[in-house]
Amino acid sequence: MTRSRPYRKNDNAHVEQKNWTHARQLFGYDRIDQARLVPIMNELYRDLWCPLQNHFCPSLKPREKSRNGSRYVRRYHEPKTQYERVMEHPAVSDEIKTALREQHAVLNPFILKTQIERKLRVIFSYVSVSSNLRQRK
Repeated sequence: MTRSRPYRKNDNAHVEQKNWTHARQLFGYDRIDQARLVPIMNELYRDLWCPLQNHFCPSLKPREKSRNGSRYVRRYHEPKTQYERVMEHPAVSDEIKTALREQHAVLNPFILKTQIERKLRVIFSYVSVSSNLRQRK
C-alpha cells in the first residue's frame, strides 16, 4: 500500500519527503516491528528528540522565490531554531514564552544527545536480537 498519486510512479519521494528529518535520521532504514519498543520510541521522540530539534537545531525558512530566465532563485531568512521563532512571534502569549524560557534554561544539547544515543543502543540491541532470531529460522 503506497500513498502515491495515480499515474505518478516516483511520487513516494514527494509524499514522504520529511521522513529523513523525522524518522529516518533517528532510526535509520531498519524495520522495527516490535510492539514492546513503541513506548521507548515514543518517549525518545517526545522527551529527547523534539526538544533537541526545536531548541538547538536551526532551520531555513523561505523568504521569496523568483524566476530568473529558466532558473528559480530562492532567498531564505537567516537560520533560526523553532524556539527562537516562537519567542519572536507577537501572537504567542507571555505565559507560553515564560514556560519555554524555563524549559530552555534546563536543557543541555550534549546531555540530550547522550541520552538519545543511550536509548538508541537499547532499541537497536532489541532489533539486532530479533533479526538474528529470524535468520536462524
